[in-house]
Amino acid sequence: MQDLVKPVAGATPSAGTVAIIEDDPGIRSLVVKLLEREGFDVLAFESSAGLHASGVIDRLDCLILDLMLPGEDGLMICRALREQSPRLPILIVTAKDDPVDRIVGLEMGADDYLAKPFNSRELLARLRSIIRRTRDIAGVKAPGAGENYRFDGWLLRSGSRDLLDPRGRPLELTTSEFDLLYVLVLHPQRVLSREFLIDATRGRGANPIDRVIDVQIGRLRRKLTDQGDADGLAVIRTVRGDGYLFAPAVVRC
Repeated sequence: MQDLVKPVAGATPSAGTVAIIEDDPGIRSLVVKLLEREGFDVLAFESSAGLHASGVIDRLDCLILDLMLPGEDGLMICRALREQSPRLPILIVTAKDDPVDRIVGLEMGADDYLAKPFNSRELLARLRSIIRRTRDIAGVKAPGAGENYRFDGWLLRSGSRDLLDPRGRPLELTTSEFDLLYVLVLHPQRVLSREFLIDATRGRGANPIDRVIDVQIGRLRRKLTDQGDADGLAVIRTVRGDGYLFAPAVVRC
């Protein structure tokens, strides 16, 4: 079943289009009302089947996905959606206390996570941060806009938001992975703290002790290793106690 909350005619411009997959009708209704009150266009579903049937995935600014759905594996849903729509921002929510479950969700391609029960202000802050980044991306996506950067044979094109491997083949990155790589490329051969990377990619106010950055660094390393000649560990080095260092020399072109 699909619940659609439409914006009021003549209202201020939408804060973004958000879908939520949540099987608990009480939580689903509360989140919908919260987001609607804050100016979002909201589509709510009790299962992933409703989302797929709606045909709205390509116009979403963010998906809020509950990992604990009856008869469905939320992690597998996250992985399938990531494969279908690599740049769809996904915010997972989970009632599980085990940090491993959250890390696995990030490994599956989620952009951020939030533990239940969550504070409404924290939900809104994370959601707005994701949507702001999405709109910033759209604003610089015109062909030819932005700068290009080369490192170890790779080509990162900031205008078109893509990355080409040393053989000229595109490497698909999620929105959050590209954001992180872009920050690293802009600050080569310098040790960057986790706090700096969190502020630069997710905005101030993000939890400075969570594992999102660490997981995304791991994903970037694997992708660079799997599809190029570079060693991901050598490209992005861990500096114990200090953060991460992007090792290659970078040339702007």
